[in-house]
Amino acid sequence: MSHRNRVFLSSPHMSGREKKYIEEAFDLNWIAPLGNNVDGFEKELAEYNRVKDVAVVSSGTAAIHLALRLLGVKPGDTVFCSTLTFVASANPILYEGATPVFIDSEEETWNMSPQALEQAFLDAEKDGKLPKAVIVVHLYGQSAKMDEILSICKKYDVPVIEDAAESLGSEYKGQKSGTHGDFGIYSFNGNKIITTSGGGALVSNNEEAIQKARFLATQARDPAIHYQHSKVGFNYRMSNIVAGIGRGQLEVLDDRVKRRREIYKRYEDALAHIPGIDFQPELEDTKSNRWLTALTIDSTQTGVTRTEIIEQLEQENIESRPVWKPMHLQPLFEGYKYYSHEENRSVSDELFEKGICLPSGTNMEESQQKKIINIILQMLY
Repeated sequence: MSHRNRVFLSSPHMSGREKKYIEEAFDLNWIAPLGNNVDGFEKELAEYNRVKDVAVVSSGTAAIHLALRLLGVKPGDTVFCSTLTFVASANPILYEGATPVFIDSEEETWNMSPQALEQAFLDAEKDGKLPKAVIVVHLYGQSAKMDEILSICKKYDVPVIEDAAESLGSEYKGQKSGTHGDFGIYSFNGNKIITTSGGGALVSNNEEAIQKARFLATQARDPAIHYQHSKVGFNYRMSNIVAGIGRGQLEVLDDRVKRRREIYKRYEDALAHIPGIDFQPELEDTKSNRWLTALTIDSTQTGVTRTEIIEQLEQENIESRPVWKPMHLQPLFEGYKYYSHEENRSVSDELFEKGICLPSGTNMEESQQKKIINIILQMLY
């Protein structure tokens, strides 16, 4: 299939404002993993999210890795993690030699089930081995039930890392996604709501921890006239050019959220009335950025499977995908502990089996979205 006329799930959408920051970096000759754009992007992200400090890094995965390192996660430790997510949420646990324990979703947000989390904590307490951290993912822009999750984690005195890679610009009870836990993570890769081509950020109200993250992200170089190192560090710092792209993108973030929500609404208005189709809910007193429009299709009611719709759209050079395959079903994590929402029911399995993500890019034309809707309607009627 040709990429020229392909409708992607979520492709980069440049505003044009990025150029001035890139040109400025060239003018100043700061083509390095530091500089005015790095400093500016960190300051502007902190202001936008109303958080005390930010370290911009090479990827969201790097940010999660740094958070785990800052929390002292070591070989033999356990880390609880949402199962319904991309593998990058869980891989850093393995980087540190720790053991992931996966937690199921609930139906109201599709995110971490407080019920399953509580059971995991009860068992961990009985075993005398509480987790070093809990990684909570905000799927497709929708915030998890943070009040309940934070309450449980506080009871056991376990820190929370919010994987807000997909939810930049979303809100939970008036507060920006990624700013409720001890650390928050954002991603700026090519398919996210804003992009720097590749990159991420670690955010926190613990300014000392963020300063330490910057130190670790620049090869943990000690203050000395020569190159001296007393700790293992990483080459994780964001480049000044990449940060310049991010600064231009951040200026239009609220517009991008508005547009994604409009795209979601158009799909919902056209399809939600059909028996067997259920869209990812928006929890009361939250605002999702609707990074991707996600829904489930019950083939026993529609007569059409999720996979058949994906295949038909592909015939028209339109990209769509299943909902994330849960981590507990991945070969990489075979044999690791998993806590389901109910004893005999795994919500994430159901969402994976029935779930589909539809094209949601802000540079998609309305006529293209209408075509997608019509293809689906023709299959259903």
